[in-house]
Amino acid sequence: MPQEHKQSTLILILGILSIPCCGLLTGIPAIIMGRNALQQIDASGGAIGGRGKVQAGYICGIVGTVLSIVGIILRFTVLANN
Repeated sequence: MPQEHKQSTLILILGILSIPCCGLLTGIPAIIMGRNALQQIDASGGAIGGRGKVQAGYICGIVGTVLSIVGIILRFTVLANN
């Protein structure tokens, strides 16, 4: 049984938090840490597990970051039109 990556839970939490409240503050670290963890998991040849958690956190981080950027653009657009 492969041992879970030591940062898998942290990456998942950061990714999830990036969607409803923290946006860029937790989304970008989730993306960076998630990419590094996925590379480590792939390079381990099956010795490290937790790919599902890491991948979910990575994807949530991307979604949260994109939503934050869209929200910032919309705010500036609305403010510029007033």
